[in-house]
Amino acid sequence: MNKKKLLPDFIFESSWEVCHKVGGIYTVLSTRAKTLQEKLPDRIVFIGPDFAGNQENPYFSEETTPLDGWKPTAEAEGLRVRVGRWTVPGRPIAVLVDFTPFYAQKNEVYGWLWEHFGVDSLHAYGDYDEASMFSLAAAKVVESIYKHLGSSGVQEFRSSTPNIQHPTPNVIYHANEWMCGLGALYIRHHLPQIATVFTTHATTVGRSIAGNNKPLYDYLFAYNGDQMSHELNVESKHSVEKQTAHFVDCFTTVSQITAHECEELLDKPVDVVLPNGFEDDFVPKGQAFTRKRKAARKRLLEVAKAQTGKDFDDDALIVSTSGRYEFRNKGIDVFIEAMNRLRFDERLQKNVVAFIEVPGSLSDDRVSGMMNWLGMHNAPDDKVHVVVVPDYLTGSDGLLNMSYYDVVLGNDLCIYPSYYEPWGYTPLEAVAFRVPCITTDLAGFGLWAREVARNEEQGAKSEILSGVKVVHRTDYNYSEVADAIKETVAEFSSLTADEVALARKNAEKLSKKALWKQFIKYYFEAYDVALQRAAQRNTTII
Repeated sequence: MNKKKLLPDFIFESSWEVCHKVGGIYTVLSTRAKTLQEKLPDRIVFIGPDFAGNQENPYFSEETTPLDGWKPTAEAEGLRVRVGRWTVPGRPIAVLVDFTPFYAQKNEVYGWLWEHFGVDSLHAYGDYDEASMFSLAAAKVVESIYKHLGSSGVQEFRSSTPNIQHPTPNVIYHANEWMCGLGALYIRHHLPQIATVFTTHATTVGRSIAGNNKPLYDYLFAYNGDQMSHELNVESKHSVEKQTAHFVDCFTTVSQITAHECEELLDKPVDVVLPNGFEDDFVPKGQAFTRKRKAARKRLLEVAKAQTGKDFDDDALIVSTSGRYEFRNKGIDVFIEAMNRLRFDERLQKNVVAFIEVPGSLSDDRVSGMMNWLGMHNAPDDKVHVVVVPDYLTGSDGLLNMSYYDVVLGNDLCIYPSYYEPWGYTPLEAVAFRVPCITTDLAGFGLWAREVARNEEQGAKSEILSGVKVVHRTDYNYSEVADAIKETVAEFSSLTADEVALARKNAEKLSKKALWKQFIKYYFEAYDVALQRAAQRNTTII
């Protein structure tokens, strides 16, 4: 007999990137918020760090919410919080907490963490303390709100959320990444009636192995996560990540490739895989799309001329790679190698302008160093010119002066040859803007896209016409990957206008399959797993 599926009444979700735009996790949470708000209006509460204090935070608006009645309680308990809404679609409730007062308790907290969960904080350095104190503060916020919900405060929520039918609400605490692990363990110990979910978006040891130029995939079965954490000097981060994975009610990650990594390096299989979706409401429609694409291409070619001294016709093929400056993990090295080989490919039908849009320095960094070593000096007669934009594209970079989403739609082809990429938002964003892309099967998105194509039995004469070319990548086939990229770009340069239109149409079609309305079901599966296990503890819920 199947158990009745349990649904959450309230979800509290903590992350270092709530109202704090740093990387891909911000995109995961901020785009998912709208779908959760629609399903659980004002019963999803995001908790993030308060860095701004009394200063303005562009991603947060301090305003009236159903939590107003709780704020005096928080103040009485010594919690320094700001309550309002995250200024993203859906405008969910957000609580920003000042975690600095908890530094005074650091040693006692770490001792408690070792005693109850075996987490080793002795080897902590860098951002471990900062993240842990935030994680503790976030858990204290949830503890305070939960106890408030158990008294008169629950009526305030019920007045705006009348769909709760039972007197004791099902509550989820969802922690993201090792930075929030301590808080999940705190909740698990002090409030066992709350169901806990933990998502690791990339394992600490796996990312470190890849970032230190060690082979990850062929030897994954032989690596011992604890031993490697010692060798790579990430013991404390690995420890809290591993123990959180073992003690929460539901352990999750974002792709099958990272699920395998978790099982090998954390000695814990994941309970549910939560693929990263997105919302497409930021993609312009109709004439606005055409206008923005023309403006982006014009600006990109102007910048290319300024950097290279060469005039480019509008039919030049614009390609790009972008993301964090992880030279090997993001495949920046193989992108440069592919562009170098493309210079000498006689099948290339158009001039190529290749943009590298990663934050860095134009003087004496690995990008310019590799280009110089390969003799890539953007000579006038070169068929491929490489342009470096060493900054995040926020609209005020001083070079393109356009936001990333306004720039990406000007590309003809985007290339993300990642070596280590648990999911990969950049290729997903590219196809959403109707830009075909090249990625690898070491990226979660690449594996997913290949599976979709296999299920639909795509009959296109070439993979790039399906919208996404997924290149097979291993620890050791760097040269083959560079050749595959070079050949795909050369092939793309010879496509007819109708074929390019088909590739762009299929790219957009694929992106629709990754909307949150398609992927949110996996989250509710995780919530059910967590709630069922919490219920099995036979703890009385307030």
